[in-house]
Amino acid sequence: MKWLLLLGLLALSECIIHKVPLVRKKSLRKNLIEKGLLKDYLKTHTPNLATKYLPKAAFDSVPTETLENYLDTEYFGTIGIGTPAQDFTVIFDTGSSNLWVPSVYCSSAACSVHNKFNPEDSSTFQATSESLSITYGTGSMTGFLGYDTVKVGNIEDTNQIFGLSESEPGSFLYYAPFDGILGLAYPSISSSDATPVFDNMWNEGLVSEDLFSVYLSSDDESGSVVMFGGIDSSYYTGSLNWVPVSYEGYWQITLDSITMDGETIACADSCQAIVDTGTSLLAGPTSAISNIQSYIGASENSDGEMIVSCSSMYSLPNIVFTINGVQYPVPASAYILEEDDACISGFEGMNLDTYTGELWILGDVFIRQYFTVFDRANNQLGLAAAA
Repeated sequence: MKWLLLLGLLALSECIIHKVPLVRKKSLRKNLIEKGLLKDYLKTHTPNLATKYLPKAAFDSVPTETLENYLDTEYFGTIGIGTPAQDFTVIFDTGSSNLWVPSVYCSSAACSVHNKFNPEDSSTFQATSESLSITYGTGSMTGFLGYDTVKVGNIEDTNQIFGLSESEPGSFLYYAPFDGILGLAYPSISSSDATPVFDNMWNEGLVSEDLFSVYLSSDDESGSVVMFGGIDSSYYTGSLNWVPVSYEGYWQITLDSITMDGETIACADSCQAIVDTGTSLLAGPTSAISNIQSYIGASENSDGEMIVSCSSMYSLPNIVFTINGVQYPVPASAYILEEDDACISGFEGMNLDTYTGELWILGDVFIRQYFTVFDRANNQLGLAAAA
């Protein structure tokens, strides 16, 4: 009888899924628009989403990871670092691999209005002599690396390496709705070879399965969640379709084609795509995106946003991504975003001059439609229609 009880408890422990709620907030772009600062920002910043994914040397001799790429990010979660835990709002970003937060040693304006980690208030913090510097196009985030316990949901990830910023570039970060970033991509793209949070969780036996999954609710504020160590089938309908990862750095896959109204509009001979929770929109080569914007009747407003007639979302066709032989339609009601009194295109162009081939980013517009499993054990993505 004892053995049966033990086996039952073991089975239960193996099925535990650790859920972290995500909250949807106004993006940095929206905050800058409300403050009347977006035009000034765009005068000195030329956001190009491609810089997040292309070989860094193509843009600079030092590692580049532009914070400008988080201009439209809307989903954020809370983690704790240290003992006792100090809370931070972070982007759970499948398009990068490092964890970093502001520190009390940061005197930049951006740090003054965000939560800052104080190593002296944590009994488990271990300092290192290793510095961290990530270039952002208009300046650098500099700091150092340390180790501490990171609390993600009810997981206590001990001895986790993370970055503590000492300076952050650009006054625009003052208005950012997040403190830091928690990267969920592969270790191969981690700055300073720092072990990513999910890798450390798995290495320490803190999750029962070597995978995590993401559900992004279309609800304005609540319902979104990132789940570590399991799959909750109540978040999707039908069955999961599995897609092999084509490059173990980002969560990169092969697209067969992209069509609208039965006609191929891009990716005619297959191409690469990255599924990225840290990117809000659907992004692709500038020329292809320009054609799509024309097709859906989008025109640029004074804030640089592509505005679409709200009524057109009822007549425009789906954009269909065919992946591993399966079609994934995204309706106009998903790729046209209703915001306040305007409707905005959910497509964004990327300058891919240094990239050989065609690269697409399937961001939150896609993930809201398709529950996504990031399966490290089998290096594959699982996709199913979101419930």
